[in-house]
Amino acid sequence: MDTVETKNFIESGQAILGIEFGSTRIKAVLINRNHIPIASGAHDWENRLENGIWTYTLDDIWSGVQKCYADMCDDVYKKYGAKVENLSAIGISAMMHGYMAFDKNDELLVPFRTWRNTITADAASRLTELFNFNIPQRWSIAHLYRAILNGEEHVNSINYLTTLAGYVHFALTGERVIGIGDASGIFPVNSETKDYNSDMINSFDKVISEYNFSWKLSDILPKVLVAGEEAGVLTEKGAGMLDPTGALKPGARFCPPEGDAGTGMTATNSVAKRTGNVSAGTSVFAMVVLEKELSKVYSEIDLVTTPSGETVGMIHCNNCTSDINAWVNMFKEFLTAMGFNADMSMLYKTFFEAALKGEPDCGGLLAYNYFSGEHITGFEEGRPILARTPESKFSFNNFARVCLYSALATLKIGLDIMLNGEGVKLEKMLGHGGFFKTPEVGQRIMGAAIDVPVTVMSTAGEGGAWGIALLAAYVIERKDNESLDMYLDEKVFGTDAGTTIEPREEDVLGFNKFIDRYKKGISIEKTAVESLN
Repeated sequence: MDTVETKNFIESGQAILGIEFGSTRIKAVLINRNHIPIASGAHDWENRLENGIWTYTLDDIWSGVQKCYADMCDDVYKKYGAKVENLSAIGISAMMHGYMAFDKNDELLVPFRTWRNTITADAASRLTELFNFNIPQRWSIAHLYRAILNGEEHVNSINYLTTLAGYVHFALTGERVIGIGDASGIFPVNSETKDYNSDMINSFDKVISEYNFSWKLSDILPKVLVAGEEAGVLTEKGAGMLDPTGALKPGARFCPPEGDAGTGMTATNSVAKRTGNVSAGTSVFAMVVLEKELSKVYSEIDLVTTPSGETVGMIHCNNCTSDINAWVNMFKEFLTAMGFNADMSMLYKTFFEAALKGEPDCGGLLAYNYFSGEHITGFEEGRPILARTPESKFSFNNFARVCLYSALATLKIGLDIMLNGEGVKLEKMLGHGGFFKTPEVGQRIMGAAIDVPVTVMSTAGEGGAWGIALLAAYVIERKDNESLDMYLDEKVFGTDAGTTIEPREEDVLGFNKFIDRYKKGISIEKTAVESLN
């Protein structure tokens, strides 16, 4: 589509919008009939620690998405001289999990508790035992049960419990629904019925019956929908919340709101069995679509679903690139002090490329990138650490490499359970997120960690906002019985196979040496947590 055709396409209200609330950025992507991004907008934001809780305020949410949407509209006008007044479809995605509880007046009862909080250990453990199903600390049901066990006053007033994506979708459409992928991070779902697990719902209601709440669990959870189902339309009120200028008109159709895991799978065309994807940014998580159930319950593995309801083994780690960012910023300060005007993109490129020049085992260096707790290795708090022996080869290249290894270390520990312990078959891993931005580097390091070919698509940089836009397109374009994986293969990705890098034996052996050192040194991290306050 040329510029004139794209302008007419936008002004005729045919464009499709995807918005994703990431950990550090809200992003909007507008796509055309060929599913190609034609405009985008973004707004940076950051969670805050208030009274021991990681949170974003409602003002953060709405001022952020309005700025993001306005930025996208500015991009449209600059490129095409067009104004966005009507859209054919919209999709909302956000960080999975967390806790947003509302009363009958749709007022938020307590500040939003995000996925980053590691405060529900007791509740999650009890629920895991009750259900014989792993309930991670991040999940909404763990936050709810913690609030019940702690006797929090707001619990009896709950009328609606949802995630960030579910909340924004509800505000824009009035529909209390959720995509099955996001739902599977609220409460366990049944992949056959495509709904919450009814036996576990009954077990939970029985356990909390002594509290005599005014609700049962099924009363307060959003309705589960799968990819391709209609999930409401943009209301007049919703249009004003998204675009306070009044230019945007109501009527756009919505797909089910989804979590960032589901949009990551969609954006990387990894919703079919024997495929997986890894999203590496502030946090890192890997999704592997399973052919069969795991043999037992693992605390390290979340069982969630694709947007169409296929069972997925998910490894989620709280820490990934934050420590890398901190070091790169420190190097920028050093260069500035030296009188050099350091470009951040060049700094990151130099840092990542240096890692490939480092020794496969990082020259004996050891690093823990824990800015916050990490459940896979048993930490409720974290302390970033760099350690070495007098014999370690402390070069810049080895240092860069150990920082990148550290970013994937806990992910590797979790994935090893599936790939080695359970014999899960994985033919390729598709990568997206900032960790893969520098060509080849992220793929080489990830391949070293998991000994599987790693592919990056040409569209990987578009991320979850593009993924949820594709799910919105699927709602209005889907043919009868056309599965999501068929739709993505035939209508979206076609012959785009991306760039694949095979793992190198020396890299795999080097990462294995590093991870052995990493596991042996866990006591160092424990001592740091206890000692550094």
